[in-house]
Amino acid sequence: MLVDSHCHLNFIELNDFNYQLDEVISQAEANDVSRFLSVCVELKDYPELCKIADRFPQVKISVGLHPDNEIAGEPDTEELINLANSHASCIAIGETGLDYYRVKEEEALDQQRERFRRHIHAAKSTGKPLIIHTRQAAEDTIKIMQEENARDIGGVMHCFTESWEVARQAMEMGFYISISGIVTFKNATQLQEVAQKVPLDRLLVETDAPFLAPVPFRGKQNHPALVKYVALAVSELRQMDYEELARQTTANFERCFKVANEKVLGEV
Repeated sequence: MLVDSHCHLNFIELNDFNYQLDEVISQAEANDVSRFLSVCVELKDYPELCKIADRFPQVKISVGLHPDNEIAGEPDTEELINLANSHASCIAIGETGLDYYRVKEEEALDQQRERFRRHIHAAKSTGKPLIIHTRQAAEDTIKIMQEENARDIGGVMHCFTESWEVARQAMEMGFYISISGIVTFKNATQLQEVAQKVPLDRLLVETDAPFLAPVPFRGKQNHPALVKYVALAVSELRQMDYEELARQTTANFERCFKVANEKVLGEV
């Protein structure tokens, strides 16, 4: 069985699917996906994520504010801690990190860096691992992780697209490397190299649904069932058995996020 280690169930356009969220989950389970981590990017979405987790025991959630989301006020560390501890299905802090793709003003970049530091502090206080997003900001991301001793809590580098050297530095701090559908894109040669080289016990797979659908669904809305295609692509790159990759990435998820190997709906 597989785990979709990073998706956004609350963002999936159900009208496009012409069915409801329970059918999204059922379709995923029919494709051997038994667990889901639905990740928070804005605190206003957290109550909805809690409701989804209440409805589906297979779904775990996180709490956090995406690095380049612009809001009127910044959450402080205490608010993140209180929210994270308010629901039993919240197993992580994030997604957080740095994203310099659209942001160039130094004041806004400083705001991102301080936001990232607060998330790291909240993760260490709650004992919940970090979900880290980095885009065109790898050097500063690693630097802040080192300065704030993110190794004390660990977590995952989600939707990884950076170099092997960045992956190596993150893994030295105890982080896992999560591969998305980008690995199926023809021009993603750097990521394909990373997917081959990451030690098997540090590897995760994800969809980032509804974004970044893998080939042959590129350009369409992504959903958790398609994490199977990510796992297939990675197993082919590594020239290993698909079932073994599925078993190992599931075990890695359980270890990274401290999730018990419990029976959930869809498992035999």
